[in-house]
Amino acid sequence: MSALVCVARIGAAHGVRGAVKLWTFTEDPFAISRYGPLSTKDGRRQFEIAAVREAKDHLVATFKGVATRDEAERLNGIELYVAREKLPATDEDEYYHTDLIGLACVTTDGDALGRVVAIHNFGAGDIIEIAPLKGPTMLLPFSNAVVPEVDIKGGRVVIALPQEIEGDRDEDPSASRPGEGRDP
Repeated sequence: MSALVCVARIGAAHGVRGAVKLWTFTEDPFAISRYGPLSTKDGRRQFEIAAVREAKDHLVATFKGVATRDEAERLNGIELYVAREKLPATDEDEYYHTDLIGLACVTTDGDALGRVVAIHNFGAGDIIEIAPLKGPTMLLPFSNAVVPEVDIKGGRVVIALPQEIEGDRDEDPSASRPGEGRDP
């Protein structure tokens, strides 16, 4: 089965004739209408865009078979996917987030760290999720400072682990500091 790429998310109903707000994750927002039917991640539902127009910070779209506000309201929050091969080819130094899933992660010294399991965006920028060889999952900023190299052909991502934050170390609570723990 081909890798799926999330290209849009349906928002709230817009008007009374079945239109919805649509947030696209494509470079050209209107490209969404050129990919053919869009599907849910599990493939159980398909959506075909009947019309799309630009709004302030999103698109307004209508889907074939959705004609009322009630029908449109039930679509709120659905993410829409297309098969990876329907998307344009990337340039040499570009990639889709889905291309990173499963890649090996290594430190800047070349030590094995784990694998990329997801890329998230909660509104403040991309976050790379790494399942390490041991220990809990790591969530790190997906920035040039933390991810200085992405090598799709080589099957790896280089991670520059952030340094420990000063004052964030576990200290021995029994160690006394001058002036602390003494009776006058």
